Amino acid sequence: MRIGKKWLATLALTVGVGLMVSACGSGGGQASGGQQASNGGSGAGTTEKVYVVGTDAAYPPFEKMEADKITGFDIDVIQAVADAAGIKIEVKNTGWDPLFDGIDKGNVDMGISAVTITDERKQKYDFSEPYFDANQLILLPEDSTVTKLSELKGKKIGVQSATTGEQVVKKTFGDTYEGIKGYDDTPSAVDDFFIGRVDAVVADNAVLQDYAKKIKDKKFKLVKDDSFEVEHYGIIVKKGNTELLDKINQGMKTIKENGKLKEINEKYFGQ
Repeated sequence: MRIGKKWLATLALTVGVGLMVSACGSGGGQASGGQQASNGGSGAGTTEKVYVVGTDAAYPPFEKMEADKITGFDIDVIQAVADAAGIKIEVKNTGWDPLFDGIDKGNVDMGISAVTITDERKQKYDFSEPYFDANQLILLPEDSTVTKLSELKGKKIGVQSATTGEQVVKKTFGDTYEGIKGYDDTPSAVDDFFIGRVDAVVADNAVLQDYAKKIKDKKFKLVKDDSFEVEHYGIIVKKGNTELLDKINQGMKTIKENGKLKEINEKYFGQ
């Protein structure tokens, strides 16, 4: 219905006074810090923290963009962990380096993006219990006779920068090896391999195997160097954030025990 100006002014004054009295007498404070999400229901002002999850959505099958939605193995895992832990999350495509920077600055609460647990990273971040085992593979021409990384000395090798793929190449040939070519993402390195700009690509096995399933018109092979160590992926949080880490590990423990993690693994990688 329509409301006259005089009545509207009287109503506003009454509501304003009521709110002031209510605020002074409540004695409670609103939750602070981070994003907040309403729990719904009848409890006015009830809020719950939403944890921001950073990822680099250019690493299928672990994470990728489908239209405006982030999907993939890691995304299913972090959602299952959050559901089991009883926490709310929002996944953002931060990119690789900004993921770590966001955790440093507090803009990102946790990160999941096929992040290998290493001693070097553990000095700066805390990791959850592992949720995936991986190893590096070498993408090579189909007629290549190479059986291990050291045989590629003098060749151009594509890697995603700041990853364990880059680390194993540097470990083999030295930090100043001129043949190493870094990329912002693995798909760019693979694209350059197929047009002849690099002679090989070193990357995580699941990523390269995912490419192998999709590429039918190109000739290549994947080689495993037995000297490559098994890697373990974990969810990262800021160093010392034990409260959040405990929640993540609680959820991780639950999905390992109830079979949910195995179910997600089989969805993306088969038996």
